[in-house]
Order: sequence, then structure tokens, then C-alpha cells
Amino acid sequence: MPPSARADSGVVSDQRTPAPPSSRTPEFRGQVALLTATGVVGCAAAVAAWFGASSVARWTVIVFAAVIALRLGVRIVRDLLRGHTGIDILALTAIVATLAVGEYAAAMVIVIMLTGGEALDEYASHRAKRELTALMTRAPRVAHRTVSSNSAENAGQSEKADRVESPGGCESPGGCESSDDGDSTRGSAIVDIPVDTVQPGDVLLVRPSEIVPVDGVLRSESASFDESSLTGESLPVERVTGEPVMSGAVNGTAAILMTATSTAATSQYSQIVDLVREATEGRSPLVRLADRYALPFTVVSYAIAAVAWIVSGDAVRFAAVLVVATPCPLLLAAPVAFLGGMSRAAKHGIIVKNGTALELAAHVRTVAFDKTGTLTDGRPILLRVVTATGNDATGDEVLAAAAAAEQHSSHVLAASVTQAAVDRDLPLADVADAEEWATHGVRATVGRHEVVVGKPAFVAETTGAVEELDLSGGELAVYVGIDGRYAGALLLADPPRPDAAQVVGRLRALGIEHVMMLTGDAEPTAQAIARQVGVTDVRPECLPVDKVTAVRTERARPIMMVGDGVNDAPVLAAADIGVAMGARGTTAAAQSALAVLLKDRLGLVADLVAIGRRTVAIALQSIWIGIGLSIVLMGVAAFGHLPPLFGALSQEAVDLAAIGNALRALTNARPNARVDTHRSAPPGSDAIAPTEQFTAP
Repeated sequence: MPPSARADSGVVSDQRTPAPPSSRTPEFRGQVALLTATGVVGCAAAVAAWFGASSVARWTVIVFAAVIALRLGVRIVRDLLRGHTGIDILALTAIVATLAVGEYAAAMVIVIMLTGGEALDEYASHRAKRELTALMTRAPRVAHRTVSSNSAENAGQSEKADRVESPGGCESPGGCESSDDGDSTRGSAIVDIPVDTVQPGDVLLVRPSEIVPVDGVLRSESASFDESSLTGESLPVERVTGEPVMSGAVNGTAAILMTATSTAATSQYSQIVDLVREATEGRSPLVRLADRYALPFTVVSYAIAAVAWIVSGDAVRFAAVLVVATPCPLLLAAPVAFLGGMSRAAKHGIIVKNGTALELAAHVRTVAFDKTGTLTDGRPILLRVVTATGNDATGDEVLAAAAAAEQHSSHVLAASVTQAAVDRDLPLADVADAEEWATHGVRATVGRHEVVVGKPAFVAETTGAVEELDLSGGELAVYVGIDGRYAGALLLADPPRPDAAQVVGRLRALGIEHVMMLTGDAEPTAQAIARQVGVTDVRPECLPVDKVTAVRTERARPIMMVGDGVNDAPVLAAADIGVAMGARGTTAAAQSALAVLLKDRLGLVADLVAIGRRTVAIALQSIWIGIGLSIVLMGVAAFGHLPPLFGALSQEAVDLAAIGNALRALTNARPNARVDTHRSAPPGSDAIAPTEQFTAP
């Protein structure tokens, strides 16, 4: 059966290519192979010693440990040539020292510890990246395009053509008819094509439970989608004819038709996948800080080992100290914690591109917001209708006339006017003709009436004098004339998001006292919104270069900038950490930012700060757990109370404790945790926002 199975067969074609290969990396497979070889050699040496072949056991361990030491030495030299001062030299010295004093079992345990720790690091990294890579592994590869039956046959593709399934699931030899606007797909067939070949304007079929391949507009009467993997919304999202459909969403229980508005490469899902790919790259300064601990930790370890040897005259103590000084916690804990924090953020709908962004979020001291689309919803709403003095038309009649005239306009306010009429269930009369004058307004024949909508001067050309409204900050007026007479005005405003004031309060509770607004709007509008959300530092009438200057000259750093538009891209890149409102924001903004919010929810900004602080706290805590326990064990070994073999086993327990603690960054913070409101959470704290309770999506 061809990839596109016959509809009447009851078999739904597989939209994706065969299951992708194992997500385990070659590095992980190599570490597992090395760990397996280490286990085999260790068992062989133990069996040989058990049966009295001690020389065989000894030489088996010596040869294998020497190979591992040589491999480690090559890596150390390579790192030194790159300018990296690592702490693997302690492990190398410990292997050589234990072999030199005849502690072959301890040498073998150290080798097992190193290979096991590296394999555990790869495993923990893989676990921490699962949520980040989930989007990449489920990307659709195939789309079902509708074509005429004749076109399919002429193209020699009739064997792949399927009958069109209607949104209601009907099937007929001739196909089904779309139920949206009368555009018929009767006599059409569907052809499976690579998703990369989809073009804007293509009519696509999406079967039940399939993934929407590209962005588009719904043609079917209604549909339900699961957008949880994109936005974190746990409930199904209902769409109706003409509403946008997001690529990557999972279709509900009925087949639907949609019109593509983008290619696969430019679709929102593809952009998210690109962001996820970026998120797996980069190295946090805190990880480099762990590397900087290497030199003092190495010096202290060698000093304790040397003193123990000199005072006791026993070289075994020298080896024992170096065995417990093997610094796996420093190597593993910080990267695992940061990957865990990035994964945790992804579960909340926040893509963090690298560990640097997460650490900067933890220490941010200033947050700057764009206004339109960030602190506000970006969609003006109708406040009220003001009818003209002495005019017989009611407010609903004025609104209905204006909405009918505006319904085909591309102006930013046209959609708001039309939506206001729809919300009031007002019928919109047919429009015989409409003419739009850019930046001025619209003239249209609505039913039997001549309607003009737009600026007061534009409307006055037809109606004579209009009654201009006295507007307060943030308000807009659209004036309406009907049949040559001034009929009234529509008062609109772009209000703050419902949670904007709460988010500003949460940021201040997290210790971020400086919150500013950078906007291109006039000062009255900017000040009106700022008063409502609680922002006192307002910078109005900013061009993109002015926003960049404001961010670069800010003294309270690090500074976080939150925006959504193309004009925000430069300032998002200039800030220490840029945060893009990716759910409705532009591609330019998302690409310029270090973090992207996949949900259209401003509260995620405070969530990002809380997750960053908790991640940094866990990373530092894990590092100090490893260092502290290692120093204690070194002291015990220096006094001769910890033989090399038991020291190696003890150090393995230290490694597991540090890594296990670092993996807590993957989990939810404990409920009702308190936050130090004046500084970042100290090492060991699980602090999050006072009102925050992270729960799995």
C-alpha cells in the first residue's frame, strides 16, 4: 500500500518518516563501551586473583590502567594546548601513584570511577536534554496536499492519490466539499508530498491525531488542537474557520482542511526547532568557574598528599590522598545542573539558548519591558461607542456599519473594530465596494448606505464637521460617517495585560527593584500604561537606537530586556539577556534573544528568573558538596585511616552525591519556598518566587 493509504481502508498513513535513530550520541555509546571494557577487565583480574594467578591479575590491571592513563594524559595535553587548565591531572597522578605503590585494586577502582563517571555524565546530560529535543524528534516529514484528480493522474501520481476526507469525516469517490466558504474540493484527491515542498496557498488535509505540518489558516468549520508541546497549554484549543493554525500542533479527532500560509522552513514550528537546537549549545560561565577551581584544588590536594608522605614516610598515604582528590564533582555537577535547569524551563514554555542565559537570569538586577505586545496585549479593544449629537443611529448601528466597512481592511485597528462587532453578535451587511486610503481611512458601500471610517479630517471631507473626542493617554478614536452625516466615534485602547502589574510585583519581590519601560509611544500613552502596571521609570518616544543606548548605559546590571517586535531585535541583542515573547512575537526578536517564551504569558519572565536562581543555587551547592567531602576524605586518608581501595570507593559515593544533587534542577521546586528579596539565592537554597509553585505541565 502506498504511503497515503486509501481512506476507505481505514488505515491512516504515517505522517512521519520511520522512527529516528537512537538519540544516544556516539560519545555516549563510546563511554558505555569503555565502561563495559573496564568492567570486563576488572572481573577478569578478580577471577585471576581468586584462582591464585596474582601475576596475571596484576599485569592485566597494570596494562589496562596504563592505557586509560595514557588516554587521560593525551586529553590533559590537548586541554592545556587550548588554554584550559583542567583537574584531570589529579586522577592521572592517582592512577600512577597507586600502581607505583602496588595498590592495583585501588587503581582499578579509580579507572572504573573515571569511566563510570564519564558515562553517567553523558546519561545525565541525555536525560536533561529530553524535553529540549522532544520537538525536534516529532517534526512532521509528510504533508497531504489536495489536487484535482486530473492533475494527479497527469503527474503520474494517481497511485498515491487519496480521496479528500471532509472535516466531518465523509468519504466519497469524488471527494468531499469544504464547508468553510463555499470553495469546493469536490473531485479533488490528496497526494503525499515532502513537507519541505509545501508552498503558501496549498490546501492541505490533516488527519486525526496528525501533526500540523506548516502554519496555515483553517478552512474547515471548526477544529480542536493539542498545542501542549508548543505552548504548554494542557487543554485542547478550539479553532474556527479563518483562524490561524500553528505548525506542530496535534489535530483532534476529525480530519480538517487548511490553507498553508508559510513553508516548512519559515513556519513557527521550524523556528522553535531552530531555537531548541541553539539551546543545546553554549557553555555557562559557572561551568568555567568550576574549571577555575581546578588550580587551587589541585594545589591543595598535592600539598596534603605531600605533607602526609613527608610526615609519615609512607608513600601509600600519598596515593590514598590523591585517590580521594579525584575531582569528578567539579567536572560533572555544574553542567548537569544547568542542562537540568534549561530542561525545566522548557517544560514551562521557556526556551533558554544556553547556560549563560540561565545564570544571567539568576543575577539580573534590572528588567526593561517594551510596551506594545509585551506589557500590553497588543490588540486594541473597543471601550465604548460615542454617538453624534442629534444623530438617530444607535451605538450598535454605528459599530456595525464601521465593522462592515473595515472587515476587508488591512489596518491594525480594522480587526479590533470587526472583532468588537462580532463579540456583540452584530450582523455585518454586505459590502458592494470599498476603497481604502492608506493612513486615512475607508469608504465603502455597506448595504444601502455610504459609510466612511477613519481619521476626523478624512471623515469630515464627507460629513462636514465632526465632534472630536478628548482622549486620555493610551486611547484611540475611529470616526464614522453614514450617508454624508457624522454618526459617531469608536473609542479604543490597548490595555495592559491582566497579569502585567502582578508580574512587576513578583519581580520586585525577587529583589529586582529597577523595572523600566522602553517604548516608541508618546509620553501620555506610555505614562498611562506605566501607572497601571506599577512601572516608574518610563522612556517614551524611543527609536530602536534609543532603546539600545538606554540598555547599554544602565548601571544596575545584568539587565534583562523583554520585547516582541522587529524593532526590539537590536535591544534584545544588546541586553545582557534578551527575552522574546515568541508566541506572537517576530522571528527577528526570537533570534536576537537568549530566551524565548513559547506561551503568550508575561508571568514566564518572573518564572525564568526563579528557575535561573534555583539552578545556580543547585550548581554551586553540588560543587561545594563535592569539594567539601573530598577535603574531608583527604584529611582522613592523610592520617592513614583510609586505604587507597576504600578511598576510591568513597570518592565514587561523593561523585554520585554531587551528580544526584545537580539533577534536582530537573525537578519542581518545593512549594511556598521563600526568596531573599535583596540578592540572589545563596548556594544550597531552593528559593523561588514567594507565590511560585512549579508544577509539571
